Amino acid sequence: MWDIFKDWIYDVIHFFYTFCGDWGMAIILVTVIFRLIVAPLMHMSAKSSFQMQKIQPLMQELQTRFSDDPVRLQQEMQKMYAEIKFNPVIGCLPILLQMPIFMAMFQTLRDMGTRVEGSYQFYGLVPNLVASPGDALSQGFIQFIPYLVLMIIFAGATFLPMVLQQLTNKSNPQQARQMIFMSIIMSIFMLWISWGSPAGVLLFWGVSSLIGVAQQQLTMRHLRRKDAREAEQIEVKPVEVNVTRRVQKKRQSKKR
Repeated sequence: MWDIFKDWIYDVIHFFYTFCGDWGMAIILVTVIFRLIVAPLMHMSAKSSFQMQKIQPLMQELQTRFSDDPVRLQQEMQKMYAEIKFNPVIGCLPILLQMPIFMAMFQTLRDMGTRVEGSYQFYGLVPNLVASPGDALSQGFIQFIPYLVLMIIFAGATFLPMVLQQLTNKSNPQQARQMIFMSIIMSIFMLWISWGSPAGVLLFWGVSSLIGVAQQQLTMRHLRRKDAREAEQIEVKPVEVNVTRRVQKKRQSKKR
């Protein structure tokens, strides 16, 4: 089953290669189509992150109140999630969906040289999309520069959304600093992974991550503006006083 999935990925890449005549552009087109397919999930993930950021003060308050009662704390957290319709799992879905694609792309591009003979270039910018940065460095530093750029994009763009989100986290600066530090550590780990990965995989993941960053920022901006408009409407809404006037009865005239 896994081999069938890898063959399908190769066939899709080869299909776009027959139109554009470049393997790198074919990988980018496949990446764009993939991001369009998962765009609704990405929107849900960004919305979930935005909600998580908004409820941080409430979470801190619950953690302080029930610090000595973990069971009650978990119950109150679940209750709060249910009231605001927040699902923490949704934030992980885009990464979980990309991992099988990443693994299949890794193995497909690694074995691509055995499928079709020829050069797998990206318009001459990247000489060989099948080669890894480690292989390119052995041929000289000049050959290694395009692969180094892909490594930086691969590592940086993966955790850039997390960093941008924490920079706007004013409610808990200490947690924001911790998350940024963790992102830096994970980016270094991703650099280590990219060292032995085919350049085509780095191109796929880097383009996918950059598209994800752009989509997340657009979604977050839309949600912030929506919250600002709702807050303005609450502030300027006039107080409505419902006064029911009593109907005065006609006075009876005295008979003379």
